[in-house]
Amino acid sequence: GKLFRWPDLQHPAELKPLCECQSFGVADGPTVCCNPYHFSRLCGPESPPPPYSRLSPNDEQKPLDLSDSTLSYTETEATNSPNVTPGDFSDASTSPDAVKRSHWCNVAYWEHRTRVGRLYTVYEQSVSIFYDLPQGNGFCLGQLNLDNRSETVRRTRSKIGYGILLSKEPDGVWAYNRSEHPIFVNSPTLDIPNCRTLIVRKVMPGYSIKVFDYERSCLLQHTAELDYADGPYDPNSVRISFAKGWGPCYSRQFITSCPCWLEILLSNNR
Repeated sequence: GKLFRWPDLQHPAELKPLCECQSFGVADGPTVCCNPYHFSRLCGPESPPPPYSRLSPNDEQKPLDLSDSTLSYTETEATNSPNVTPGDFSDASTSPDAVKRSHWCNVAYWEHRTRVGRLYTVYEQSVSIFYDLPQGNGFCLGQLNLDNRSETVRRTRSKIGYGILLSKEPDGVWAYNRSEHPIFVNSPTLDIPNCRTLIVRKVMPGYSIKVFDYERSCLLQHTAELDYADGPYDPNSVRISFAKGWGPCYSRQFITSCPCWLEILLSNNR
């Protein structure tokens, strides 16, 4: 990890394996994955921006290659990957097998105050949400059309790139920032209980954050003073903005002022 991605890495505890790696969750397996691109850095309360100036941006933000968990993703593999056209891109949310399973979340994509496209229902344990079409399945924001987009929205959409990997894991829901730009996250389990100050966490490229904690959510729903909240409040909604932040520390006070953002609507069928 220090050699290929993060020269400032101090301890393995700073890393989190990604759920799409074949070694993920296998205890005492015969092999251990050592591909640095199958790991992410944990986003702590005050995680400083990593020293990306020492690394090539193209090398740093390569997509996951899961064909061989013991090999790192190389430029040759990226160049030789077969082209994926919209017609070849499968939609896991509408497959016959997926309908039989219960979903764990719906994803809504917004541009300012306008929701663009339909709700994307997630049945698999993880989903990629991105702008460009990579190899694999997921929610492609680049294919969602809208008339009369502003220039601000167009610029922000161009920064989404490989976007995020959203995964449902035993302890909660995790988001991994695969893009070349930061994402900004707000969640009921990231906020301080009964605090009027909105907490929006900045997640740098290559970092992961637990956007929703199941155990903390149960405690909050039992102890929260609902009369204290201003306006509608959804205890199972996570909001993620691409490239632009909002809240007390930014000029945008509300997420509806952000050009491109997601609303993750978690199901109670956990």
